[in-house]
Amino acid sequence: MGVAAATGRAAAIIRAEQRFDSGEFKALLARRLALPTESQNPERAAVLADYLRSELQPAFEAMGFRCIELSHPKAAAPFLLAERLEGAQLPTVLGYGHGDVIRGLAAEWHAGLSPWTLTEREGRWYGRGIADNKGQHSVNLEALAAVLAERGQLGFNARYLIEMGEETGSRGLREICEANRSALSADVFIASDGPRLRADRPTLFLGSRGSINFDLSIDARAGGHHSGNWGGLISNPGIQLAHAIASITGPTGQIRIPDWVPDELPASVRRVLADCEVDGGVDGPLVEPGWGEPGLTPAERVFGWSSFEVLACRIGNPDAPVNAIPPRAWARCQLRFVVGVDPDRILPALREHLDRHGFGMVKVEATREELFRATRLDPDDAWVRWATTSLEQTTGKKPAVLPNLGGSLPNDIFAEVLGLRTVWVPHSYPGCSQHAPNEHLPAALLREALQVMTGLYWDLGTGSALAALAQSRPSFRIDQPRNGA
Repeated sequence: MGVAAATGRAAAIIRAEQRFDSGEFKALLARRLALPTESQNPERAAVLADYLRSELQPAFEAMGFRCIELSHPKAAAPFLLAERLEGAQLPTVLGYGHGDVIRGLAAEWHAGLSPWTLTEREGRWYGRGIADNKGQHSVNLEALAAVLAERGQLGFNARYLIEMGEETGSRGLREICEANRSALSADVFIASDGPRLRADRPTLFLGSRGSINFDLSIDARAGGHHSGNWGGLISNPGIQLAHAIASITGPTGQIRIPDWVPDELPASVRRVLADCEVDGGVDGPLVEPGWGEPGLTPAERVFGWSSFEVLACRIGNPDAPVNAIPPRAWARCQLRFVVGVDPDRILPALREHLDRHGFGMVKVEATREELFRATRLDPDDAWVRWATTSLEQTTGKKPAVLPNLGGSLPNDIFAEVLGLRTVWVPHSYPGCSQHAPNEHLPAALLREALQVMTGLYWDLGTGSALAALAQSRPSFRIDQPRNGA
């Protein structure tokens, strides 16, 4: 059925499908991926700004959005705020995305693949940023355009914030939101990042685990000493640090610091996670049933509980070991935590734990990365029910509802600073290799994502969104006159 034979919602979705099937969306995405927007590379500052000005601002302005640049001294690049307001009594949605990417790591990609060239191979589209996050926000902008083309208006008010520093901790984002609360006000936050539960299952997540990185180190003495002459007489900081780290969890990863885990899982969280099976696909690792907190399902362990990881460690010279007791040991560690864990107690509780266990020699230092706070919208919220219904209507599949992402996003800024209900509709999957060589997405997933978001944006301009708004904002009345309805 073509656009001419369809009407309304179905016609808008067909428009989005045709943009994909014609190759127009692929060409657009290829142009955006070709810009090496590596925010971890100081030499790319001009490219970061260029992505906003040459790619996204023209796309928004073509849809009738008013665009302004915002800046903050902490940020290496500007922010873009786009706004299209159609009526005072219409729902207002805030969207978000980031145009920066992790370093390309070009030498490590498979033969014939490049981080800056969109390449199709065996049903997958490869390129740095296709999953995180250029592909995802490009899907959403294309869906907005499809609704506008079919309806002539969105039927709701839209604000969109794009940053270029998410991969370096979203520096300045909090301050930008604090300084522009009125300009960023909305009834609901809807954005796309992170993975679906599975490639073939539409997914919603309602927040994210918090994240804090910290260093553990022992400086025992000024230099190394011969292991034959001094072994058994002076302490080995590598052994001491290994025991200190081992005291933090049990041998299967169960956390032993009470302040680092929640008291319990809420019933609504257990209910939605009972329907979720963790599956990384053919390229992902297998879930190890004996690892992590006992008594929890895999979904509860990654979406409802905290996890501690050792990301890197160093003692001596790994590339050229010598027969000497090293003077220093170091490890970069991380805690992913959920709602119910006080972030201000994480490092003090660790310090107290180490002291109790006789590891006073271990130094604890927070790293420079931004601390992400844990957030979670109630799975029973009216906007969650509305979005779930929309996705199911479009795909005919029951969406997975995750109380929060297992990873971390700056969701706390939108939930706490701006006070918004947050609903994320991800367009990636666990095996996408984001942050690694060979980042990719299945073409079929991208096509379905265009369908999903076109249907979702269409529904924002209908009575179903007004009903969700009325339930979330008691002062709102559906029978109020609406400009632009």
